[in-house]
Order: sequence, then structure tokens, then C-alpha cells
Amino acid sequence: MKKSNDLCMSKSLLAKKKKPKLLNKFDKTIKAELDAAEKLRKKGKVEEALTAFEALVNQYPQSPRARYGKAQSEDDLAEKMRSNEILQQAINTYDEVASLPNVPSDLMKLSLKREADRQQFLGRMRGSLVTLQKLVHLFPSDTSFKNDLGVGYLLIGDNSNAKKVYEEVLSLAPNDGFAKVHYGFILKAENKIAESIPYLKEGLESGDPGTNDGRFYFHLGDALQRIGDKEAYKWYELGYQRGHFASVWQRSLYNVKGLKAQPWWTARETGYTELVKSLEKNWKLIRDEGLAVMDKKRSLFLPEDENLREKGDWSQFTLWQQGRKNENACKGAPKTCALLERFPEATGCRRGQIKYSVMHPGTHVWPHTGPTNCRLRMHLGLVIPKEGCRIRCAQENRTWEEGKVLIFDDSFEHEVWQDAENYRLIFIVDVWHPELTAQQRRTLPAI
Repeated sequence: MKKSNDLCMSKSLLAKKKKPKLLNKFDKTIKAELDAAEKLRKKGKVEEALTAFEALVNQYPQSPRARYGKAQSEDDLAEKMRSNEILQQAINTYDEVASLPNVPSDLMKLSLKREADRQQFLGRMRGSLVTLQKLVHLFPSDTSFKNDLGVGYLLIGDNSNAKKVYEEVLSLAPNDGFAKVHYGFILKAENKIAESIPYLKEGLESGDPGTNDGRFYFHLGDALQRIGDKEAYKWYELGYQRGHFASVWQRSLYNVKGLKAQPWWTARETGYTELVKSLEKNWKLIRDEGLAVMDKKRSLFLPEDENLREKGDWSQFTLWQQGRKNENACKGAPKTCALLERFPEATGCRRGQIKYSVMHPGTHVWPHTGPTNCRLRMHLGLVIPKEGCRIRCAQENRTWEEGKVLIFDDSFEHEVWQDAENYRLIFIVDVWHPELTAQQRRTLPAI
């Protein structure tokens, strides 16, 4: 029995190592010319290779391998010239390959897969989806293309169709780790917490290509925490060891390396002492504008929508989001907004928000981490009950005080309890991490 298994394994390894067949009967007759052009491309002589492949396409327009070489050369040139226009030409040429007669199946797969990848790179998600659907239609038994199609659906936010695709993959290949982690990811997004855990866990344990991704460690640990299973930290530790997290406690996924990392900060350590002084000096003004909005325009306080609450009532009123001012919201808190305009470290923080946050009794916020280590979060106490409210960041609990600023790095795990008899109102101001350069602050994409 063991010999048979070993034989199957060796056959499988041989299959994986087998070179793809890229030449049809005709292309074998012009193999020397194709090889010469390909040699130029591999040597980095991109323009010469493109010229050579274009000449072959003109001479032999029905040659799939010549056209594929032209597409690859255009692809290389686009990267060299940083040109989206040339990359679009490459995408068009990859598509032309698929429309030719007698295209070897391996070449068809390579060409359409690369076309889909380059479409995604340009943000043409729906175009990529069409290409992936074509691949799945042409090669229905190849589950790797179905897996890619599932990712394509996820990229446009179509979890429902992605879910159907992964269910199909798992019916064909029950041990496919890639399908399992993605299926578990979708179940967790549907708040099917307990149901998601075995898929995420088994998918990660498979070690299959595409499973070693920080998001899956993040969501498996989070799901385990929500059912009260301490095994969460085993997976966080593994995610840290594999380079996905800065530490077991600091688990943000959109990071700049080398930034000072600690859960709690003082105003002096941040260097933003003027902002902190201004917030604390004007806390009653900020409080009163927040209360006025709560009283008159309750609808402007929107419920927290990131599924961070285990229970309770938690709403927010946002003045700045991703470095953009909400002009309409600021009409409700004009003096507070005017005060903040002097502090670009806050109003210009494209990876943060500025908002009021009201939390009512009986609320518990799950342990969670923010998305990035590029910001610090300031909490100004506005209406704080004497007992029953606390926040934990990493392994240290603290409480709010009216008129005082607490500063923490929300890329570290934090958790909130509101067990008081009255509501808690705070003002949240996110600021750029002080060690980011001016260039980084200008160019980091928004979150």
C-alpha cells in the first residue's frame, strides 16, 4: 500500500514539474525563430524582443506562440516604462491569443490567467472576472481557476457568488486549503463565527499555496476569541512567527516597518502636545456641541457598523474621515471643527477619523485591532460615568476622565466595557504616527 502511495506522490510531483506545452504543430516548424525572440526577452532586451515577436505575428498571424510572446514583451515593456497604456496593449494581445485556432491548452491557460492578473492590476475587476469565467468555462475540472474566480468575486464585493464558487470547489476537492480559507473568510463576514472556524483552521493547516496570508490568521484568531477560545493566541503567535503581525498583540495588516510600537502613549511622546492642550482646554465646548447634536439630530449619530460589538448600543458622529472633512457634519459642531483645522496631523490623517463616540450601558466591544500602525488614537473624555467604563489596550486597562486625553495605538488589541448606569461620550481624534516622514504622510494610501 505504501509503495502505491509513494508512486502516486512521485507521479504528482512529476506532473507539477512537467513543462507546459506551448507550441502547436505549426509553431513547432518556426521554433528556432520563436526561441530567438524569446531569448532576447529573457535577456531583458525588451524592445528588441517586441520587434522580433511583432515581425513573427505579421508573418504568421495564426501563430499562438508568437502572439503570446508579443503580449509578454508588451507586458515587460509596460513594467519598464511604467505605462498603463502599454499594459492595456498587452492585455488585448493576451486576449487575442485565446481567439486563435489550435491554441495549446497550456498556452491558453497561461495567456488568460495573465490577462486576468493584469486586468486586476489596472483595477479592471469586472473585466478580470469575465476572463476568469472564460477560463473556468474552458477548463471546468481545473479547481485552481475556480479558486481564482472566487477571488475575483471577492474583489468586487460579491461574496454571494464567491461563496457558491468555493462550495463547488469543495464539492470537487474537499481538502482544497485555498478554497477552505476563503470559504471560512466568507462565513465569518456573514457573522457565522463558529461555522467559519474549522474552514479557516483546516485551510491554514493544509499549507496549500495562497493560504499563508495574514488575513486568515487574523480572522481565525478573531473568531476563536469571540467564542471564548484561548487557542486564538496560538494562531496569533503563529501569524507573528510567519511575519504577518508585528507582535502577538499588534496585528494590523497595513503597516510601515520600523515605527515605534507601544500600546499607550503620553502627549510628550507623540510630540502633539499643542493638540492635546487644545483639546483639554476646550473640552466643554467640544462636549456641548456633541450633546447638542445628540439632542437635536440624533440621526447624525450612526450605529457602529464594523461588527465589533458583542452586545449593546454604540454610535458615532464623524467629522473627518480619511483626511476628508464632512462639511455637513461640521455644521452641527462648527466650533469644534474650527478648532481642529489648526492641526493637520489630525485633519490630514488619511488613515484615521475624527468623531464623537457615544456608548450606552450594557455594551461590550470585542477584542480587536485597527487596520494600520500609521496612526495613534486620542480619546478625550466628555461625559464619563464614575464607574463601569474601561478600555484595555494590550494587557493594561485604563479609564477615561472628563476633560483628559488618553492616547493609545489602536493597532494593538483593545477591548471596551460599558457597564455604567449612564451613557459614555468621548471625542476621538486620530493622528499620524509621529515617526512618519512628510513624504509618507503625503503618499500613504487612505484607509
